[in-house]
Amino acid sequence: MSEPAVVIPGAEDEAVAAPRSLTGDAWYDLRRRPVFWIASAIVLLMVMLAVAPGLFSSVDARVAPCSLTDSLRPPDASHWFGFDKQGCDVYARVVYGARSSVIVGVFSTLIAGVVALVVGMIAGFYGRWIDAGLARVVDVFLGIPPLLGAIVMAKALSGQDLGIWPIVIALGLLGWPATARIVRSSVIAARGQDYVNAARILGAGNLRLMLRHILPNAMAPMIVVLMILLGQFIAYEATLSFLGVGPRNTVSWGVDIAEAQRWIREASFPLLFPAGFLTATVLAFIMLGDAVRDAFDPRLR
Repeated sequence: MSEPAVVIPGAEDEAVAAPRSLTGDAWYDLRRRPVFWIASAIVLLMVMLAVAPGLFSSVDARVAPCSLTDSLRPPDASHWFGFDKQGCDVYARVVYGARSSVIVGVFSTLIAGVVALVVGMIAGFYGRWIDAGLARVVDVFLGIPPLLGAIVMAKALSGQDLGIWPIVIALGLLGWPATARIVRSSVIAARGQDYVNAARILGAGNLRLMLRHILPNAMAPMIVVLMILLGQFIAYEATLSFLGVGPRNTVSWGVDIAEAQRWIREASFPLLFPAGFLTATVLAFIMLGDAVRDAFDPRLR
């Protein structure tokens, strides 16, 4: 007759609970952070404002006429944010102003991310003289402030109506060096791992090693840095619009802030609302990037 099996308390729970991957562990940590959900909600709202502003405002700020009879009229039940000096609905301009800022931030970040990924992967994987040469290129670009470069390019193309794209290209091509250094460090740390050496012994080529085995390890820290960089690009776009070197005839938070600050003693609400939305958007992307960074880095938990 066989003896009854001894059941150890807690052993069943340990057997059922499967080990989580790094991404699963990060998501488990993220969903318990209120900052992550608040920042995500604000980011989602701003993206919706940029994609479909007509869902939030029945007045199209790009074509709606402004009436001087409503100049600096305070907020009321029908016009939540009041009117600016030109008699334009501040709420409609704030809603439609999100589009240019978010578009500049997203596309500039995509350009910077692609350039940083290519440069960082090549420098970190091949090393030696290639790494040294690309490091000098990174140092040169680090010496050029992205905001100053965008001002120069916008001024050089001021005679051509190209919209936001000169600013997008300038910020994207000048904002990648810091991200490239992060990618390079991740690639150097991953290329000496056992699974990479095993894949190389089995006959995997350099391109397959970089794309299949090393790239997944370099993506997580790069995405975190790009989230923070996206918030900076949005602030850059507002700064350029405030200085008057942004795209012409475009509804933008920076343009509204520059116009409203001249009349702040008469009415503050035309300045406070676009400035508040700009501040909330930039902070949301930065806070989201910080939360994701803390979740993916076990040393910060």
